[in-house]
Amino acid sequence: MPAAIVGSIALSLGATPAAGVEREVRAPGVPGALPKAFAMRPGAVPQLRPHAVEAPGSHVVVSGDSVFAIAQRFGLRTADVLAWNGLSSSSVIHPGQVLVLSGTTVAAPAAPTPPATMVAPPPTAPVAPAGSHTVAAGDTISGIAKKYGTTVPAVLAANGLDASSIIYPGQTIAISGAPASAPPEPAAPPAAPAAPPAAASTHTVGAGDTISGIANKYGTTTQAVLDANGLTRSSIIYPGEVLTLPGAMTLAVATAPAPAPAPAPAGPPPQQSAVLDAEQVANAHLIIGIGRQLGVSQRGIAIALATAMVESSMRNLDWGDRDSLGLFQQRPSAGWGTEAQVSDATRATQAFYGGSGDPNGHLTRGLLDIPGWESMPFTEAAQAVQISAYPDRYGGWEAAAHQWLAALG
Repeated sequence: MPAAIVGSIALSLGATPAAGVEREVRAPGVPGALPKAFAMRPGAVPQLRPHAVEAPGSHVVVSGDSVFAIAQRFGLRTADVLAWNGLSSSSVIHPGQVLVLSGTTVAAPAAPTPPATMVAPPPTAPVAPAGSHTVAAGDTISGIAKKYGTTVPAVLAANGLDASSIIYPGQTIAISGAPASAPPEPAAPPAAPAAPPAAASTHTVGAGDTISGIANKYGTTTQAVLDANGLTRSSIIYPGEVLTLPGAMTLAVATAPAPAPAPAPAGPPPQQSAVLDAEQVANAHLIIGIGRQLGVSQRGIAIALATAMVESSMRNLDWGDRDSLGLFQQRPSAGWGTEAQVSDATRATQAFYGGSGDPNGHLTRGLLDIPGWESMPFTEAAQAVQISAYPDRYGGWEAAAHQWLAALG
C-alpha cells in the first residue's frame, strides 16, 4: 500500500560529514593524482544481461519483493521503475501494491471513421487552463507545475503537500490559478455565516496523506500532530491508520474573506559555498578526471561535483541512509553494485556518469543515459540520476561546482 513519509534530512556541508556526525576521516590520496582504475580499455564494451522475462504492463507486489528485484526479474532499470511509479529510492512498497512496468500506456481503440456525408461537428472552443491534473506514471511536481505555467510551491500549497511528499499515478492534483472562465452565474444573496464545524478528534489516513497536509487541513501544526500521536519526523504513516488530532482550533468566519495572494514566482535556489579540504579536493580531482576521460561536458562534470557534495559532502563515506554508501551514496539494494563496488570512488563515479563506460551496464541509469539531460535545469538533471526525496538541493551547489571545476580542472 502507498505510504506517506514525513522526514527531514539535515546536511552539514563543508569540512565535516552530513547530519552533524563526528567521524574520523581517512587520509585522502594525493590531490590531482587520478587512480589507474578509472581508465577504460580502448574498445571495452559493458556486458548487458539479456531480459529473462518479457515485462508485463504492471506487477502486483508480493511479500519479499523489492523494486530492484522486480526490475531485475523483467530486465528493466530500477531507476525507470521508480520513475514510472512516482517513487524515490527511499520509498517503501507493500504487498498488494500495483507497480507500473512501462513508461507508455495502451491507447484506447480509435472510434470508427464516420461516413463522408456526416456533418462535421462545430469547432470546439479553446481549452482553458485545467483546474486539476491526474498524476500519470513518471510525473513529478516540478513537471506538473511547468506544464500548467505555475510554480512548485504553488502546487504544493494547493494540495497540502511538502517537499518530502510522494505522489502516485491516479492521484488528482489541484492546480493553482483560475480555471477556464465560464459565463458567471447571477450572484446569490449573501448567506448568513455558518457556524464553524465541530473540530474532529481523529483522522483516518488515506493514500497520499502526509502529516503536514493533515495538520494544514485541521488548522493545527505538524509538530502538534506528531506529539499527539507519539511520532517523530522520521515516522511513516499508512493508509487506514487512525491519528489523534490535537485540541480543536476554532476558525473565525469572515463575512467577506479576501482572496489569497498569488504565490511569488519561484526564484533560483540559494547558492551554497564551501572551502574544500584535502580529502574533498582529491575526490573532486577524481570526479573531474573521470569526466574528462569519458568526454563529459563542463556542465555534466559540474552536476557530478554538486551531486557528490549534496550526497556525501564529497567524501567516500562508509555509512549513509539505509544501505547508501560511498561518494554518491549509491544503494546496493537499488542495483548500483555490491557494498564494495559502491564504496569504490572510481567505480561509483563511472556509474554516476553512465553511458558506454557504465560498469553496471543496463541495470542503472547514469547522467549520460538521461535523454535531453543537457537541456534540463541543473537540479533536475542530477535528480534524474539520484531519484532523491529532496530533488531541489542539487541546484544550491551549481555556482560552487563551476568554481571548483575552474580551479581544479
